[in-house]
Amino acid sequence: NWNRSDLFTSDYLEGYEENQITDFLPSFNTRVSYTHYRLSLPNDDIRFLISGNYVLTAWEPGNPDTPLLVRRFFISEGSSSAAVVFRRPMKPGATETHQQAEITVSTGTLAVTDPYRQITLTIMQNGRSDRMRAGITPDFVGSGRLEYNTLSDKTLMPGGNEFRYFDIKTIRQTRQNVRTIDFVNGIYHALLLPSEDREFKPYFFNEDFNGRYVVAMEESNEPDREADYVWVWFTLPAYSELRGGSVYVAGDFCGWQHGPANRMTWNPARGCYEASLLLKQGWYNYEYLFIPAGGSGPEGYAFEGSHWETENDYLILTYFRDPTRRYDRLTGITLANTRPQ
Repeated sequence: NWNRSDLFTSDYLEGYEENQITDFLPSFNTRVSYTHYRLSLPNDDIRFLISGNYVLTAWEPGNPDTPLLVRRFFISEGSSSAAVVFRRPMKPGATETHQQAEITVSTGTLAVTDPYRQITLTIMQNGRSDRMRAGITPDFVGSGRLEYNTLSDKTLMPGGNEFRYFDIKTIRQTRQNVRTIDFVNGIYHALLLPSEDREFKPYFFNEDFNGRYVVAMEESNEPDREADYVWVWFTLPAYSELRGGSVYVAGDFCGWQHGPANRMTWNPARGCYEASLLLKQGWYNYEYLFIPAGGSGPEGYAFEGSHWETENDYLILTYFRDPTRRYDRLTGITLANTRPQ
């Protein structure tokens, strides 16, 4: 899990727990002024000592309780491996909408004495914390081999849909799924084409980045400091406002978070949901999510639909509870795609 451990800093880190980011550059020739910061880990100030789940937090000087950025990452030992094959689910009600992984873990030289208690898997779809299953125990145990089969629903996940996308790598003319680009009050505004409701439409493949984004611009090889920020306007027509929750536009660009910044508002006069986000030039994947009031994650497939054929990336994390240690070792990470090349 992502709860803070009871380890001392010196148990998992060599160096200082807090460090200044000293690699930064001001923006150049942009309408929106900003500072671009860069951090590489490990570096001369920090070296990681053990495997596991880590959290990086960045904040302004003197204001650690209000983080500007929070990012999770993993460090693996590479002492175990996993083979993954995807099957179409046979569970009633999930055959058309879900995906299921059949996983075989090789424990290698790990001293496993009780695999049902010591070895657990975490599965993440497209790097999303809201599409994750943790604490998965094996269905079958053999000699140095653990199997997680499709007879149970432990690895069953909604397939979702291929992601929507738009291109704002240039502001001189419109690109994919951008209707207009206007310069208003000293800043560029990109109005996207109205989105369609895909909930009950058949599956259609299109190549995407599985929810990710790339900062880029056509006119420069240094987008880190020369790409501008653009107000991007989203429009999602709907027959009526959904009750009991809120609609969000989400993707890796917002860390898959659901907050005021990416919450859409209902416009009854136009019969649509609307949102505007300040984003850096590039190529973006996104989707619409309905979050019930008081809920922590998406519910149902409103506006997007879900299909077993959807191309997705899955991250398989293998954890080993070593009785001689005070933490769960992350012994292996495997990235698998539902459409292997």
